[in-house]
Amino acid sequence: MKPLSLLLAVALGTATVVSAGPAVIECWFVEDAGGGRLSKKPSALLLRQSSESPPPRPDLDPERYLKVHDPAGTLLAAFRRYPRDAPAPRCEMSHYVPLPASAIWLSGLTPEQSCPRALDGRWLMVSMSSPVLSLSSLLRPQSEPQPEPALITMATAVLTVLTHTPTPRIRLGQDALLDLSFAYSPPTPKAATSLAPGPPPFGLEWRRQHLGKGHLMLAATPGLSGQMPAAREGAVAFAAWDDDEPLGPWTGNGTFWLPAVQPFQEGTYLATVHLPYLQGQTTLELAVQKPPKVTLTPAPLIWAAPREAPPELLCLVSHFYPSEGLEVEWELWGGPEGRFQKAEGQRWLSALSHHSDGSVSLSAHLQPPPVTTGQHGARYACRVHHPSLPALGRSAEVTLQVAGLSGPSLEDGVGLFLSAFLLLGLINVLGWAGESAYLATSKDSVEKKTQ
Repeated sequence: MKPLSLLLAVALGTATVVSAGPAVIECWFVEDAGGGRLSKKPSALLLRQSSESPPPRPDLDPERYLKVHDPAGTLLAAFRRYPRDAPAPRCEMSHYVPLPASAIWLSGLTPEQSCPRALDGRWLMVSMSSPVLSLSSLLRPQSEPQPEPALITMATAVLTVLTHTPTPRIRLGQDALLDLSFAYSPPTPKAATSLAPGPPPFGLEWRRQHLGKGHLMLAATPGLSGQMPAAREGAVAFAAWDDDEPLGPWTGNGTFWLPAVQPFQEGTYLATVHLPYLQGQTTLELAVQKPPKVTLTPAPLIWAAPREAPPELLCLVSHFYPSEGLEVEWELWGGPEGRFQKAEGQRWLSALSHHSDGSVSLSAHLQPPPVTTGQHGARYACRVHHPSLPALGRSAEVTLQVAGLSGPSLEDGVGLFLSAFLLLGLINVLGWAGESAYLATSKDSVEKKTQ
C-alpha cells in the first residue's frame, strides 16, 4: 500500500503543478476599423506546451488562435504562480511594427535607421493586466496556421516585460519598490548570430502620469555611452541583465525604487524596455495611503443621570490619506437590548485639516439622546472605515455610567479605608496637641499661684 500511496501523492502533486494557472488566455484582437473606430475580435493564447493536441476552436480565426512558444519561460512561470481565485487577466492583442526609439538618449541602440531584415514579417503585441500581474509580450507568429490536428498558429515570445506588483499600495513616507522583469529571445538564429555574443544593449525608461501630466522619472542605457536625463525625486533603478549567455534567451531586471513617497507621487507608472527596434511596456498604478489614528473623548467613562443626555462625544480621526473613502459610524453596544445597534443622536463632521506631510484629519461629533437606567454599562464606539484599513475598520469606545446605579467598587472601598485611617490619625494628632497645650497652661497657672 505504501508504494501505491506514494505514487498517488506524486501524481497528485504533478497534476497540481501542471494545472496551476490558466491554460488558455482569452483575448480581444483590436485593430483599426477606419473612420476613427476600432474593431474587437475574439482571440486566444495557448500557453502550456504538452504532447496532447491543442483543443479545437472553431469559433476563432486560426490566425487569432495562437500556441505560444516561450523560450525564456517567463510567461509560463508567471501563470504557473497565478492564484486560482484571482480573476482572469484582461488581454488585448494588436499588430506591431518594429521601429527605432524616438528619444535622443536612446539613439545609441540603433545607429543605423533601417530595420534589419531579420525583423521582417508579422508581429503582434499582447497586453495583459490583472490584480496580480501586468505584462506585455511581443510575439512573432508563423506565416501560416498549422492545419492538423487543429487549426492553430504557432508564435514565439520574443520580448516580454512583466511586473507582479501592478497596483502597489505604499504607506505615506515609506519607500516604494516597483518590481519589473523582462526577457528577450532572438526571433531567429540569424538575429542572434548577427550581434556580438551575449545579451544586446537595452534602454530602460520609467515615466509617471498623474492628473494629465507626464514626467520622465528615470532613464538608463547600461553599457552605452551618451548624455542621460537626470533622475527625478531620488529615483533609482536596478537595470541589468541577469545572465550573459552567448546566444540567449536572456532575462533582465528593471526594478524601480522611489524613496519616501508623498501624495503627489501617486499615479500611473509606465515602464518601458527598449531593444534595437523593439519596445515592451507595462503599467503600474501606485497609490499612497496612511491609515488613520482614532481617539474618542471623553474617555474611558462618561456619566449621565437618568433622562439626561450624556456629554457630547468627539471622535478625532487624524493623519490619514487619502481623504476620499473615509466613513465614520457610531455604534452602541449593550444597553436594554444587550446587543449591537447604531447609536442614535445628532451627529456631524468637521472640515478637513491638512498637515505638512500631505495627510489630513477631521473630527466626528455625536450628541447622544437622554439615557435610561437600562443603558448603564453600555459602550459607545466610533468606528472608522478607510481604504488603508482592514474590512472591520478601526474603532475607539467609551463606557456609559448612569448616576445612582453603580455600587461601590474595590477602589472605592480602599479609598474610604485610607480616608478613614488618615482622618483617625489626624484626630489623634490634634488630640495629642490639645492635651499638651492644656497641660502646659495648667503648669503655668500653678507656678503663678505659688509665687
